Amino acid sequence: MKKIRELIVFTAFLVVALWKFDVVIEVLKSIWKIVFPFALGGAIAFVINVPMSFLEKKMLGKIKENNKIGKKAARPISLLLTIILAAGVMVLVMFGVIPQLTQTMGNLMTSISDFIPQMQNWIREFSHDNQDIMKLVDQLQFQPDQAIKWGISLLGNGVGNMMNTTMSAVGSIASGLATFFISFSFACYILFQKEKLHLQVRKVIFAFIPKQKADAILNICSLTYRTFANFLAGQCLEAVILGMMFVITLSILKMPYALLIGILIAFTALVPIFGAFIGCAVGSFLIFMVNPKQAVLFIIVFLLLQQIEGNLIYPHVVGGSVGLPSIWVLAAVTIGGNLMGIIGMLIFIPLVSVFYTIFREFVYLRLKKQHIKRVTRTDVEEYAEEEIASSFILPNEK
Repeated sequence: MKKIRELIVFTAFLVVALWKFDVVIEVLKSIWKIVFPFALGGAIAFVINVPMSFLEKKMLGKIKENNKIGKKAARPISLLLTIILAAGVMVLVMFGVIPQLTQTMGNLMTSISDFIPQMQNWIREFSHDNQDIMKLVDQLQFQPDQAIKWGISLLGNGVGNMMNTTMSAVGSIASGLATFFISFSFACYILFQKEKLHLQVRKVIFAFIPKQKADAILNICSLTYRTFANFLAGQCLEAVILGMMFVITLSILKMPYALLIGILIAFTALVPIFGAFIGCAVGSFLIFMVNPKQAVLFIIVFLLLQQIEGNLIYPHVVGGSVGLPSIWVLAAVTIGGNLMGIIGMLIFIPLVSVFYTIFREFVYLRLKKQHIKRVTRTDVEEYAEEEIASSFILPNEK
């Protein structure tokens, strides 16, 4: 009777939600707007917790054991070091990449203007001076002065439009800063009180949910945290190693834009499978504008370093932390990219890994219930009678 009443109530809520679908969406948007700073704070805390925990355990662990003051100061110090590390990365990008990128744009205009006559000569030789083809090729012109004027006019229009909406822009910036301040403060609170919060969450779950289901929920949460944390740490470390390999190799070979291309590949390598190839395409284009022969050499170097990274570095750095077969990694990246862009590519791999692990355990449990020990391509092996009697216990018989 209770289940029937719950089903009737659920059906009534579902009918009302579908009938007033627009109202439900607006209510959900309002709720999300309120909850968003705290959700963002939780995400920031999760990301910061990975390097902070490493510093707290590996670097400050001995101090915590031998000193009470050190035990209290270990977490604030590790959090401060993590923030300094993140700020250092941002400073490196701002002062190491942006100035070189500005210089690259200037050199790129000169390179394009010098490259077009060379390309016209190559096409003339390849086409044996075909007049129809050369009429089309001769129309290709690049004037740096006109490109600069176009950029200035575009910037001027953007500035004019921005000035027309100054108050709106200031309001958006102020709102964004306030949201970030609330989120960051909430993240710091979570990091300082994470053991206490963990204990409180466990108490609430066991208070309102049966013990068997509560254990299952906590196991899934623990699996999710480990998978995401291992993937994040491994992917970031692997991207740094790959970027350093490119900077060192390109510098030894005296190729242009070594630092810029190395940092670009390091950032794009955070996106599994496709990311590094995006960096390769951009790097190849930049080098091609300076020296086409070096661009071919860069592609060869990229393929060699990718093989070294894929076969030697990635298995040891990331290893089996994700636990997904390659085909499911590709599917996760594709689906996540279509749904949520780059963020989806990063989130869906560990998310699919969690679902894959849970589903695999469910399959093994179903096989045990049917007394099936192993399934091969041609045979199904069942448990022997002695094994069933001595070691196999069904969950409802425990």
